[in-house]
Amino acid sequence: MNEAGKRSLLLSDKVQYLPGVGPRRAQSLGRLGVETAGDLLDYLPARHEQQECRTIENLDEGMVATIIGEITAISARRSRQGPTVSATLTDNTGRCSIRWFNGAWIMDRIERGSVIRATGTVREYRQLPQLVNPRFVVVGSDAEPVDESEPMRFEGVYPATAELSSRVIGRLIASNLDWMLPLVEEWYPPAHLKQRELPPRRWALSAMHRPQRDGDVAQARRRLAYDELLLMQLAMTLWRHHRHSGVKSPALACSAEIDRRIRRRFPFPLTPAQNNAIQAIAPDLARTRPMNRLLQGDVGCGKTVVALYAALVSVANRCQVAIMAPTELLAEQHHRSIEQYLADSRVRYGLLVGGMPAAQRREMLVRIESGEMDIVVGTHALIQKDVTFAKLGLVVVDEQHRFGVRQRATIRSKALAPHYLVMTATPIPRTLAMTVFGDLNVTTIDAMPPGRVGIETRVTGPMHHDAAWRFVRSRLEAGEQAYVVYPLVDESDKMQIRAATTEYERLSRQVFAGQRVGLLHGRMNTVDREAVMADFTAGRIAVLVATTVIEVGIDVANATCMVIEHAERYGLSQLHQLRGRVGRGNRRGYCFLMTDSPGAMQNERLSALAATTDGFKIAEEDLRLRGPGEMLGTRQHGLPELRVADLLKDGELLRLAQQDAGEIVRADPQLRSPDHKVLRSILSTKYREAIGLMDVG
Repeated sequence: MNEAGKRSLLLSDKVQYLPGVGPRRAQSLGRLGVETAGDLLDYLPARHEQQECRTIENLDEGMVATIIGEITAISARRSRQGPTVSATLTDNTGRCSIRWFNGAWIMDRIERGSVIRATGTVREYRQLPQLVNPRFVVVGSDAEPVDESEPMRFEGVYPATAELSSRVIGRLIASNLDWMLPLVEEWYPPAHLKQRELPPRRWALSAMHRPQRDGDVAQARRRLAYDELLLMQLAMTLWRHHRHSGVKSPALACSAEIDRRIRRRFPFPLTPAQNNAIQAIAPDLARTRPMNRLLQGDVGCGKTVVALYAALVSVANRCQVAIMAPTELLAEQHHRSIEQYLADSRVRYGLLVGGMPAAQRREMLVRIESGEMDIVVGTHALIQKDVTFAKLGLVVVDEQHRFGVRQRATIRSKALAPHYLVMTATPIPRTLAMTVFGDLNVTTIDAMPPGRVGIETRVTGPMHHDAAWRFVRSRLEAGEQAYVVYPLVDESDKMQIRAATTEYERLSRQVFAGQRVGLLHGRMNTVDREAVMADFTAGRIAVLVATTVIEVGIDVANATCMVIEHAERYGLSQLHQLRGRVGRGNRRGYCFLMTDSPGAMQNERLSALAATTDGFKIAEEDLRLRGPGEMLGTRQHGLPELRVADLLKDGELLRLAQQDAGEIVRADPQLRSPDHKVLRSILSTKYREAIGLMDVG
């Protein structure tokens, strides 16, 4: 395509029509999220490699260097690992060796006498410098030798696939960059760029793909990270602004008498941390603006009591409460807690789960719709179309990140504008909470109830399995109880992993012979599951063999030991949740992270868990290791992926973006100003779905 043809293209054009792409490559690019020319321009390098132009005599081990020379010898050798091509490259200062693994195709590209420009990391091999699998181009016999006075080159390394290498992606971008860059519109007025010390967006994109100097990439990255974060914060702020315009919730006032009556229901005084949480929540409930609050706290800190306090405030104001949990087991646990605290009270409460008999479900639906049910605890069954509340004042969602975003939106739609309280025992780093939950008000219970001794965590490799089992038996003989957790219900032909059902039999006969062992997993029916839990809670079962259904909501103070088999297969936050099932009484808890790997102690996640029981430190480490998308499922929030911004490193930039988004929306809530024209256009395309789902978490 000639230059005139390129100039006729737009950034909104399909990538297929760009020079060098075509239908097949367009499909491969589509799998990377690149659909248009603008997407290709925004597809940034994951990192940049510094390339120094060097003569062979001046190569240093470990550097990434570019050399030009003649191939003076070349040969191919086959092995079990595939063909290996070895070559000798010579310039006027010396010689070096080059090796390509799985490189049979190399023999079709170069031969003895070829002159190539090769770039790669320098190693030493048999007293010669060596490049392994270098990138190269054949430059012809008349190529100029390396000029070491040339400035250092920076080459972008792009996220690649088997179909599209980084070099191919880089060439596609390079061949189209010159006509795309002039089409880039600036997002902000000059005054804003100056205030925030940001370079122009056009320059930032150019510097990411084609940096000229050391420092260009850092400056460009800061600008593009700010853009991502500002867009996200704008979407959330706009959604909240328009959602709350003219919307009213029932005012749920909490008088001194209501407070006294609620506290009388608990057989213990609330902790200062719980009282602080209540003092933050109660004023929100009393307003007609919908409360939108995240209640977070570490495993076992007493969030359920705070949520029940809020629920009883709603009931005292003659409004209903829906408490939604991700699993039937957790819903049943919440129902049991309510049963315990509200014994002999006039509060009407019930359970609505998928496994209920049809007649019992129909009766519950009638009572909910007529207003005869004050508190309804349930799973996703609460969001079925046939569930209608008479006057829903408060929605409580436990372990909110386990629900799909549309499920959470649906439970809110059961009333015009109920107050909304989400709970999580997975502490969320502040930067992630700001990103995923916007300006959701965050309340943290930051202290444990008195009397907790703590949990000792041990990473247990194959050599120490027997010792761990002996220790657990000693605790059982002292009258305590234990959990043993497996990742699968049944054994799989595809994975060499022990499973709960088969190990239940082995543990019953061998390891814990003479002790009563129970089995609990998600495939059991409600009656059997409740019977097992009742026996374990009452101490009639000494060892509970289970899957991760026990991850949340199980509270048995006498259970002091937990063994997690194949611990390396779990996420860090999930391991922390499981560990939180023990040490809930006044005796020390013990958690054994069992793995079959001889290098267990080198496992970064397991070592991090053993080093601390602080859920917030663990959450930060989990965010670092896994990233926000996997940690909390941010994809299901309708949010575009963050490609540049890093939530661990860019906290200050995020705070700036949040501040700026608030100021923009306060001054121009419709983004009608000419200064906001580009922002409005980008928001309407990239964040159309997210704006409709943002604050359901």
